[in-house]
Amino acid sequence: QVQLVESGGGLVQAGGSLRLSCAASGRTVSMYSLGWFRQAPGKEREFVAAISRIGGSIRYLDSVKGRFTISRDNAKNTVYLQMNSLKPEDTAVYYCALETALGRVGISRSDYDYWGQGTQVTVSS
Repeated sequence: QVQLVESGGGLVQAGGSLRLSCAASGRTVSMYSLGWFRQAPGKEREFVAAISRIGGSIRYLDSVKGRFTISRDNAKNTVYLQMNSLKPEDTAVYYCALETALGRVGISRSDYDYWGQGTQVTVSS
């Protein structure tokens, strides 16, 4: 089993920054890719970013490229999402996820096997 716990969400003005963290425990987390998804009210959960087990492969949603940065610290079993130049349309609940298919860096919700409880990010205009 894997447990994922997100933190770092909050209320920020447009143009501001937030850093989300996701602490993982259970399996040897360093073996697996980790991702961030988000879900806005009334919308489907969408992929935001993902990182391979040692960070050699990273993928982003087009609309966050250049503004968001995903990283991980395997010694701490933690993945981060640094979000800069935030926009009101970034408002959503952000979820951390882990996929157990070795070598894959998925961008679909179905690629991921374990999920955190989510953290709210609200960007005011």
